[in-house]
Amino acid sequence: MALQKLQRPGSYSGDSLESKTAACVTELMNAAVSFHKLHLKVTGLGSFAAHKALNELYDELPEHADDLAEGFQGAAEKLLSYQDTAPRALASVEEGLAYLREMKEMVTGLQNMMPYSEIVNDLDNVKSTINSIKYKLLFLK
Repeated sequence: MALQKLQRPGSYSGDSLESKTAACVTELMNAAVSFHKLHLKVTGLGSFAAHKALNELYDELPEHADDLAEGFQGAAEKLLSYQDTAPRALASVEEGLAYLREMKEMVTGLQNMMPYSEIVNDLDNVKSTINSIKYKLLFLK
């Protein structure tokens, strides 16, 4: 199965910061589902560590999505509009790691255009979680 590519912040449908932020929120929510499913099927050497790391990730991503959405809507004083997209299917921890790398790039791209420092900080928290989980998946076996 070929990996789907995340849309870069510059290529989200709609050019507004609001649409790009909403797309990031949606991706974080969908990623929680994707990583939860991967967590349930991981096996083999290092699977317990991966199982625990993925559990932590799918617990934290919805909170990050909520913080981003609520914080942005308060800062911009505008409600976001969300498009329905399906979560990505992940077949292996390696695919999960590639997805985490793409997500980090997406978040960095959004940070680079975000005018609200407090939201940039929220996005830093997302990247910190991603980095921590990558470390656990890569080195704790």
